Amino acid sequence: MNMQKPTALVVDDEADIRELLSLTLDRMGIDAVAAEYVESARRKLGEQKFDLCLTDMRLPDGDGLELVDWMQRNAAGIPVAVITAHGNVETAVQALKLGAFDFISKPLDLQNLRNIIENALKLGDKNTDGAARLLGESPAMHTLRNMIDRVARSQAPIHISGESGTGKELVARLIHDSGPRKDGPFVPVNCGAIPAELMESEFFGHRKGAYTGAIHDKVGLSQSAHTGTLFLDEIGDLPFAMQVKLLRVIQEQTVRPVGAAKEESVDVRILSATHKDLASMVKSGEFREDLYYRINVIELRVPALRERGNDVLKLADHILARLGSSAQILDESARKELKNYRFPGNVRELENMLERAITLSAGNMIGAGDLAISPASEESAPAPNTSGNLGSQIDDVQRQAIVNALKQTRYNKTAAARLLGLTFRQLRYRIKKLDIE
Repeated sequence: MNMQKPTALVVDDEADIRELLSLTLDRMGIDAVAAEYVESARRKLGEQKFDLCLTDMRLPDGDGLELVDWMQRNAAGIPVAVITAHGNVETAVQALKLGAFDFISKPLDLQNLRNIIENALKLGDKNTDGAARLLGESPAMHTLRNMIDRVARSQAPIHISGESGTGKELVARLIHDSGPRKDGPFVPVNCGAIPAELMESEFFGHRKGAYTGAIHDKVGLSQSAHTGTLFLDEIGDLPFAMQVKLLRVIQEQTVRPVGAAKEESVDVRILSATHKDLASMVKSGEFREDLYYRINVIELRVPALRERGNDVLKLADHILARLGSSAQILDESARKELKNYRFPGNVRELENMLERAITLSAGNMIGAGDLAISPASEESAPAPNTSGNLGSQIDDVQRQAIVNALKQTRYNKTAAARLLGLTFRQLRYRIKKLDIE
């Protein structure tokens, strides 16, 4: 069966660049149609179907930004990548904000160009709808899902902001799963959890003998995310020296392992998140301004749970089902309590609260008293310590009971669950939650 070849529109007034692009596309099995002007490009886009567009930034009758802007209104389904002068970061960022899929700097790096083309063609797969996994019907969540669908098509760096516990990593995973890199790895990194002295080795890897203890080559997190997404959680905790090195990764798409003689190319999309105010950190000199503008090309704000109205009840029912406690339901007093509470700890606090309520409730109905919301906590200043005395004692009792049941049944989880009066799913969740080996 003959499959129709993809077609690309190449917009450039330099004949040698058009020839290079057309030759590269041809070797990838893609037909190329050329245009020298903004006007002729618009006309061709209206005359036939294209799978992608590559445009130079400087054209005789305008610039690539005009074409990108026009395409968002008149040819929104076609991914467009712009070719910029070397080092012209501001123009590249502006193109991404206008809706460009990606950009490539002159002189053209052919491997980078091929990666961009391959990712652009993958956007033709419309079967993924990762944002549908984000629960909630509030206006704030509809806006967030729409933004995820939009930014997933781009390769622009995305910064995800929001309070602790709102689900920023889930949003990052949805962006990855909804875009052309979904078949590549998703590598999450907690920037605040890596000791400063090990950070360069963790991010970029090292060569054997690079320092004492480096007894073999190690692949870094950046290389592990090749063809996929590198998610930098709590990027505000990144040391200043590492901020400089990360900026180079974003700009040049290259890394140098510790002890290596030369740099290696990596093809990664950078997503980042933090609950901190990065703009304030830039003003105070704690975060590099140039890195801030590179990672914050597009910002997604994840709403706090208190801004989501009745979503809290939908989430509560979903969490109970996930915990394997579908037989236990919230009575009216509990539902009213959840709607009125402001959740300073957001979705994470809701999960902890419901898990505790399952343990404390006497029967199938979970009441307001089982939620253990105190009047002081309802004032919701700082987030409560969900691992305080009561929570810790309950965890210890559960852990010991599970360990005893596992030993008694010779580590047969099905039999242990039956002994404890739990479903297998409930037991498996608690084993994972309580870090029982």
